[in-house]
Amino acid sequence: MKRTDLSAFEARRNFDRGRSNLVFAVWLVTKRVFFQTSIPWPSELKACILRFFGAKIGRGVVIKPRVNIWFPWKLELGHHVWIGEEAVLLNFEPIIVGCNCCISQQSFLCAGGHDFRDVSFSYRNAPIRLGDGVWLQARAFLCPGVCIGAEAVVIACSLVKSDVPANSIYEGIPSLPLRTRWKV
Repeated sequence: MKRTDLSAFEARRNFDRGRSNLVFAVWLVTKRVFFQTSIPWPSELKACILRFFGAKIGRGVVIKPRVNIWFPWKLELGHHVWIGEEAVLLNFEPIIVGCNCCISQQSFLCAGGHDFRDVSFSYRNAPIRLGDGVWLQARAFLCPGVCIGAEAVVIACSLVKSDVPANSIYEGIPSLPLRTRWKV
């Protein structure tokens, strides 16, 4: 039987932070002051800061307090996106969010993880995409590589491990189809 050997893990293998250590350090301080605080800094200011660090941010984006974005240069938000309090965007790979999406409070978009089949626990990162009009209800958890189709809804506290088709409602652990969202 194989055994996990974390001493064999190489953090730099299969992972590119995308910016220098200095830029990342400046971002960490900036996000503590403007994003992870309970101070309700204006969303327009937060959007400007994200753009400065390389994010692609649309118009009318609302970012509530205590949001944790790991790498702004790997983030794309369409127009009129709402990000609720305490949401986490662990974007070791790009997270791309379409227009008119709502990422509710304490949702976790996890574009990074580890391969449990590898004894050295190597990274298993993959991008996450949300189509236009998606609603992730409170405490939704998205695994690496998930694509949520346009106008889909993920019910509160659901775990999404695979793609969700457009115009559908998914719920549960793991999430399963419930019904369509809009009658066509």
